[in-house]
Amino acid sequence: MRRGRTIIWRRVFAPRFLAAAVIALVASLVASAQALPNPYRAVDGWAKLPAGRTMGSVGDLMISPDGAHLWAIVRCDASARDRFGNECLDSNLDPILKFDLNGNVVQSFGGGMFVWPHGLDVDREGNVWVTDAVSPKNTPPGKRGHQVVKFGPDGKVRLVLGTPGVPGGGPDHFNSPSDVVVAANGDVFVADSHSFDEGNNRVVKFAKDGRFLKAWGKTGYAPGEFRMLHSIAIDGDGRVFVADRGNNRVQIFDQEGKFLAQWTQFGRPSGITFDDKGRIYVTDSESDNEQNPGWEMGIRIGEARTGWVHAFILYPWGDPRVVEGTGAEFVAVDREGNLYGGEPRPRRIQKYVRVRP
Repeated sequence: MRRGRTIIWRRVFAPRFLAAAVIALVASLVASAQALPNPYRAVDGWAKLPAGRTMGSVGDLMISPDGAHLWAIVRCDASARDRFGNECLDSNLDPILKFDLNGNVVQSFGGGMFVWPHGLDVDREGNVWVTDAVSPKNTPPGKRGHQVVKFGPDGKVRLVLGTPGVPGGGPDHFNSPSDVVVAANGDVFVADSHSFDEGNNRVVKFAKDGRFLKAWGKTGYAPGEFRMLHSIAIDGDGRVFVADRGNNRVQIFDQEGKFLAQWTQFGRPSGITFDDKGRIYVTDSESDNEQNPGWEMGIRIGEARTGWVHAFILYPWGDPRVVEGTGAEFVAVDREGNLYGGEPRPRRIQKYVRVRP
């Protein structure tokens, strides 16, 4: 009998006990990841727009190479609170704004050129790269949408990637490209596209002069596959980080597309950036009980090489998706370690001052 009971325990109860233990351990780790210290203090009302202009939905943002300015996408139409996905369709307001670190606009451009400007990067020469991630259903007739535009520091167009106004695949088209990043050697990487199950769901690599080099990825759940590439960034070691938001993970590649790792400890990632001290900053603007149960929205800060998370700015308002908005989708960090969150809702650039080492 004793031997029979042992067999029954091993076959029936042990697997259940092990599964329960694993679930409890995962729950404990998730809870620990949300109880991290917050070494930042929020500073409200930092961004000051020119007289007569109200803040629209904020997209990507980045500190300039001189360290003294913040480039940001501020989508045009702020009149209709629920309007989303084509805010610049019928506006000539400049969506690309350059702020000094006191929050004053010192330069702007791009009016009338985009439908839904989304991702942004500033290369080492000061050129500003912007994606238009409008969906196919919101694409108007004409020459806007589904493109990546390179502006010189003076705001003049220097290069256009993709076929404006025409969604598609292959080397000459994008389908709602979410973001862009430029490597140290000038190669350009585009996160294509802003879609879960439609579109291209791939990374596209171009040479500095705009020549197509290669692409990798497709829609799916496996390593090297994607469901909405929302952000793309390159760390100090040259690795390519992709916010694979629909799969609740960050994926890491070398610059030839070789899969290196995937991280789930940053929640449901929307935006990724790095500082010069080896830290990674990841925004989570969508975790909830349906899309990523057990996780909270906010900004997680960790070590870029190890992925170890050591700080967390919790989005502070109860149920933000119902009451206040989504919090930061993108984040930038200045030379003092202060953060700037780009929030589509409630439509602001939120500054966070670092108050502890």
